[in-house]
Amino acid sequence: MSISEALEILAAIPIPAFAVFSDDRIGAANEEAIVLLGSQILNRHYITALRQPGILTAIEDSVRTKDRALGTYTVTSESGTERYKVVATPLVNAGTLVCFENVSHLYAAGVMRRDFVANVSHELRTPLTAVVGFIETLRGPARNDPEAQDRFLGMMLNEAHRMNRLVDDLLSLSSVEAVERQRPSDPVSLHEILAASVASLARKAEVEDVEIDLDQPDTDIQLQGDHDQLRQVLNNLLENALKYGGQGGRIKVKVHKPEHDALLRARAAKIDVVDSGQGIDPIHLPRLTERFYRIDEHRSREMGGTGLGLAIVKHIVSRHRGRLEIDSVKGKGSRFSIIIPVF
Repeated sequence: MSISEALEILAAIPIPAFAVFSDDRIGAANEEAIVLLGSQILNRHYITALRQPGILTAIEDSVRTKDRALGTYTVTSESGTERYKVVATPLVNAGTLVCFENVSHLYAAGVMRRDFVANVSHELRTPLTAVVGFIETLRGPARNDPEAQDRFLGMMLNEAHRMNRLVDDLLSLSSVEAVERQRPSDPVSLHEILAASVASLARKAEVEDVEIDLDQPDTDIQLQGDHDQLRQVLNNLLENALKYGGQGGRIKVKVHKPEHDALLRARAAKIDVVDSGQGIDPIHLPRLTERFYRIDEHRSREMGGTGLGLAIVKHIVSRHRGRLEIDSVKGKGSRFSIIIPVF
């Protein structure tokens, strides 16, 4: 096979690929392979050009067995690690064709699954361990102590509620992710959703001595969305503001009139939920919507947080083709904003 023939074939392959000719030199490569491996690989022996054992073994096995062989190739840079599946295929009397399939997303999904299982196990193990300890105490030292029994039963009830909240949030997150690619099309009233969310938390705000100030246009705003999910978004944001805004504070909910949003390329309504709490260190902001991520793990658990609320918010807003913005200044409160397209 001539170099021109090899280049013509390689150009038609949409993934990185090169050809090792019968003299064991890399005689041709497509543009994708040049970007991945560099132009210096051309006309060099594949062993000196590539070096990674995973890819060298695949080529050697293919040459030896005259059959397809698999290998791996890894690239590490400042942006992270990319992993490739290498397929070496013998060409009749012409050498070996080597192709690279980027499988980084599969590795990332595997890591995400393992982390998710580990986090869920950890979150459930803590209250379960506490409940087991309380039961053992009730059956032992507190067997004939009514006062201690009442205290421990109360603690068991709190831990059971905590597990129930976690399961509810996991089910909610799962159901949101299942329909995330299906954009809702029902017309919903933003005024109605806001009124319902504020009313549902009015009692809790009164107990915490927190004032909720709702500032919205007189004219109702119609959104294209899922009523229950948007209500869940606002409930989560308001509950977070109540939890972390500080007792005796103030929460401001401001609705901006719809206007063109350059990033969404559509008219959109913006809803700000602003608290007067201690604020968030900027180092935490990029990770706030990660599952189970907590700034203060102990405090979050004490307040009944599961670490999934903002992850649910992010997925619901994404389903509505909107955006979530988070701004905070340490010691001066936080602002959570959702921007949702309107009719």
